[in-house]
Amino acid sequence: MPYHVVLAVSSALNQRSKPLKGSRILVLGLAYKRDVDDLRESPSLSIIEMLRQEGAAVSYNDPFFSSVGRGRKYNLNMDSQPLENLGGYDCVLIVTDHSSYDYAWIVDQAQLVVDSRNATRGLKSEKIVRC
Repeated sequence: MPYHVVLAVSSALNQRSKPLKGSRILVLGLAYKRDVDDLRESPSLSIIEMLRQEGAAVSYNDPFFSSVGRGRKYNLNMDSQPLENLGGYDCVLIVTDHSSYDYAWIVDQAQLVVDSRNATRGLKSEKIVRC
């Protein structure tokens, strides 16, 4: 699944004439599943590492994790970023569909939204790419 999501982000950016390398990406949700504070086996950790390896500048937001450091399989050392200036990111990637997110507002503010959880169902926008 992480490979599929990274490929979807890369493809969505390429469709907008932006390379993955150098793009600013905000990952929404680190948790393993919706509204839970558990990182074990979370695909978001692998996705972040893979995006970084491809040269993307990756940030994240998660209401359950103010920071994430080092684990057995990852070494991220990042702090959760506020949901301000979403338009400053080349892509907002929804990895965990927490119920506290206002997805209509996120889509309105973002340049591009790649939705890997169908969190934007019911919303129609050319900014949304579902994978």
